[in-house]
Amino acid sequence: MSSDWLLNGSSGEDYSTDEITSYDENDTSGQTIDSISRSLQRFEWPDYVVFVLMLLICIVIGIFFGYQDHQKHKRRRKQARRDSEALDYLVGGRKMQIFPVSVSLVASWISGISLLGTSTEIYVYGTQYCYIVFAVILMGFVLHHIFLPVFHELQITSAYEYLQRRFDQRMRLFGSILFTVACLLWMPIVIYVPALAFNQVTGLSIHVVTPIVCMICVFYTSIGGLKAVVWTDVIQSGVTLLALLAVLIKGTYDVGGPAEVLQRNIAGDRLEVPNIDPDPTLRHSIWIILIGAPVWFCYGVSCSQDMIQRFLSLPTLQDARKALKGFVIGWIVVNLIFFLIGMLVYATYYRCDPLTTQLAKAKDQLLPLFVMETFAAYPGMTGVFVAGIFSAALSSLSSALNALSAITLEDFCKPYCKKPLTEKQIGYIMRGSVLVYGALSVLLSLLVEHLGTVMQLTMTLSSASGAPLFGLFVMGILMPWVNGTGALYGGITGLLVMLYMCYKAQYSIASGSRTFDTKPVSVEECPYEYAYNTTGGLADAESELEHVEKSIYHMSYMYFTLFGTSVTCLTGTIVSFLTKLRGTSHQDPIDPKLLAPCIRKMQSTGIPLTFQAVPTDRKQAEMCETDCN
Repeated sequence: MSSDWLLNGSSGEDYSTDEITSYDENDTSGQTIDSISRSLQRFEWPDYVVFVLMLLICIVIGIFFGYQDHQKHKRRRKQARRDSEALDYLVGGRKMQIFPVSVSLVASWISGISLLGTSTEIYVYGTQYCYIVFAVILMGFVLHHIFLPVFHELQITSAYEYLQRRFDQRMRLFGSILFTVACLLWMPIVIYVPALAFNQVTGLSIHVVTPIVCMICVFYTSIGGLKAVVWTDVIQSGVTLLALLAVLIKGTYDVGGPAEVLQRNIAGDRLEVPNIDPDPTLRHSIWIILIGAPVWFCYGVSCSQDMIQRFLSLPTLQDARKALKGFVIGWIVVNLIFFLIGMLVYATYYRCDPLTTQLAKAKDQLLPLFVMETFAAYPGMTGVFVAGIFSAALSSLSSALNALSAITLEDFCKPYCKKPLTEKQIGYIMRGSVLVYGALSVLLSLLVEHLGTVMQLTMTLSSASGAPLFGLFVMGILMPWVNGTGALYGGITGLLVMLYMCYKAQYSIASGSRTFDTKPVSVEECPYEYAYNTTGGLADAESELEHVEKSIYHMSYMYFTLFGTSVTCLTGTIVSFLTKLRGTSHQDPIDPKLLAPCIRKMQSTGIPLTFQAVPTDRKQAEMCETDCN
């Protein structure tokens, strides 16, 4: 899954800085918000050419890899085709190269929501979020030493096959359902947000844009499989990076250079040192980022089928670790650009906040508005930016669709088929599931704009399923005393607790009883007419907040995954202990391959690891019986 944080809050109090001049030297006095908005909607034929060209390249790549695989399978013997086609489609035959996989990992993680939302985060709340880079480094360390060795040694296609090998078939189904639900709640929003940006720059209805772009993504994903997804991710990442660099360079030049951007952000209180306040209800602090955020990142990478699928497409564990390093470095570089663009957007609007004046109707429209103003005189550049936003969204969507295809085949179909599936059946299942999930995403995306605050709840629900899912893998890999029954009850308890927690947290935000401190903004030098509501500022929100008693669901959203994982693991441990006391749990030795390397060392020193591990097929069962005898 991608890093799409839930952003809340808008404007704060006005302030003045005498030594700084107005952001806009053009004479726009007397103009209204509507007239300016209409004048900025310039999406001319060069912009459409750039946008359509990006979509055509994706289609060609899908056809190329689909045809290439088809020819390769025709030359193989029929006996070998059945497994090889699924292997090529889902994990690229486990022969992918490190560089494209690393780029694809970054592209899959960064969607249009994070592209637009990160710059908005800096604009509204300041740079405290920038320290998230340390959380990503910690996540890379954990994956390198704990999760990747286990998954790569098992050579599985579905990440949730691990849950069956470690616990039982119930856990495999439970984990797969959790991930599928999370994806179905997340994908419509991934599609909707860039369509909203496209609507702002063109005026074209999102109901027209969304189905067309989504169906193109479904086409190249279903035809070309993982190879098409990875290589389109490489192309799309290039387009996104080009768009971001163009925005950053041109915008910085217009403002007056990097020194001026830095000066305005310092004057506007955007640059922040690490906040060492241990209060867990803060939105961000260095402790929240170092303790809570790494757990969230570990869940997003180690438990998401789309991410694990890419690591498993590499031939060796050493290659997978190199790809992980590339992912961490790439993520940091791209997000540093996001952070700089956020500072740039504030430096541009530091004396005329478009959220207060309603020139930008929503926070996520800040960056598209900035791009339209910056590249108004450069035909084609707005098209590059919009293509970049859609590229980020398409890479995330195609990754999710390919992952759901793998889960449908490996977790929902194969375990329940009495006879081996034929080649045609496997092809129909893999490509048909992509089509079905894509169509569902389009239908659900049409409802997103009508959900209002429920959309925020939907985003949180998709992450709420992540905490118990990560807890299942933590119990399996790091807690050998947990058995299948304990894991099942732990997962269910964690899911129920997190659904309640997330609902209460989002309801408190929607009802206005939970607010966050925003940075000050100013409208004192706006060169156009606007209607400004002077009531209900930040001071009023803070005075209301004083009367609200803080509760456990007021903790930072970065702590939610850590809290849910802890509840899941604690419940699993207690239930496993109780079943052991009652003698209702049959105990077999655990295959050391199912445990983290550090736990295997404990096993070699004589620590008993004697909880249930269920083989996934007859061959493994026979091997287990031989070992036991």
